Amino acid sequence: MPKDPEKKIFTKFIISVTLTFILCLTGIFLVVSVTTKKLIAEVAKTEARTLFNSIVMTRKWNASYGGVYVEKKPGVESNPYLENPDIRIVDGRVFTKINPALMTRQISEFAGREGLFTFHITSLNLLNPNNKPDAFETEALQRFVRGEMEVFREERINGRNYFRYMAPLHISKECLQCHAKQGYTIGDIRGGISVTFDIHDILKMQKDSSKRIILLAVFSISALLGVIYFFTFRLTKKLSETRRQIREMAITDPLTGLYNRRHVMERFNNEMERARRLRKDLSCIMIDIDNFKRINDTYGHLVGDQTLREISEILTSAIRVYDIASRYGGEEFLIVLPDTGFEDTHTLAERIRTNIKMHHVAKSALTPDISVTVSLGIATIISTDISVDTLLKRADEGLYKAKERGRDTVAWV
Repeated sequence: MPKDPEKKIFTKFIISVTLTFILCLTGIFLVVSVTTKKLIAEVAKTEARTLFNSIVMTRKWNASYGGVYVEKKPGVESNPYLENPDIRIVDGRVFTKINPALMTRQISEFAGREGLFTFHITSLNLLNPNNKPDAFETEALQRFVRGEMEVFREERINGRNYFRYMAPLHISKECLQCHAKQGYTIGDIRGGISVTFDIHDILKMQKDSSKRIILLAVFSISALLGVIYFFTFRLTKKLSETRRQIREMAITDPLTGLYNRRHVMERFNNEMERARRLRKDLSCIMIDIDNFKRINDTYGHLVGDQTLREISEILTSAIRVYDIASRYGGEEFLIVLPDTGFEDTHTLAERIRTNIKMHHVAKSALTPDISVTVSLGIATIISTDISVDTLLKRADEGLYKAKERGRDTVAWV
């Protein structure tokens, strides 16, 4: 996982992308869900209007003939609300009159048994109390009086969803045969016919389809987020590594791999502030390669560079993990030693001097190796030191003192 600040950026990016996808998915689902419900409602209304118009046309056909007669057989009852509904023909059979209202009820019962739909003709001013309106029909009839032309809604009945539709019935010339005594005139609203049919399976299919869409969307988005996460993680990791390398380049000497002068001075100042605040020891060692110019002039700069690298390795192997070794400039090195007194600093300096003297730089496979020595100046913090400058000054003076003594030695002032 990338480190700060890349980790924070990576986390924020993933969260932002995830939330964006979730919001988009939610929005799409809501739009699809609302649109689908509206479409189902429109289809249901269209079907209900078709059924309503069909029964109205059938009723008009019936009324245009003044009703139709059917033979009375077992189960066929005469309409008690009609005057003289029965007739007997010459062969003795009896026929009874089926008016539009009774025909509507019988068609409704037949369609209901088939599980298709039901009609219910009703009114606020009833002839037949069996046609009493329910709550939906009463509300619709009242709204017809106020001028509305149709009323519809979904209802839950016996655990299933039904679509209910109702439109008004207007008095026509044929209707006056039965309803003239009630004071109606042509064009008056006589009542209405409600149409009811089951839409439970349609809604269930819509819900199941929505669930499948959601699952597919969740899977697709999860897969897409996984791909985005994978490539973003790789990119962020590369950026983090590049950032680390750039930071290393900014604080590291490219030839020796030691810290550069700018970074060691920054660390030295921090350690100086810490030592003064906590009254801790702090020391430094200034190191200079003896006769380094002669090595460059005699053997070339490639050998000179190799000498710097090998001495840097000796310095690194001699110090502790929290000590700070650096290339101070040219052939000079500076080591900062936190929590280290004079005696330990002197011991370390002598060990470094000895290790370098015993080491030989290999300039080529065919020529003898080069012996190298160094001069070292050491200094330890004292009460009058207020900055690293005074400590460095004493270490530098110790270095020059070592040079004056003939090189390959450790000195201090």
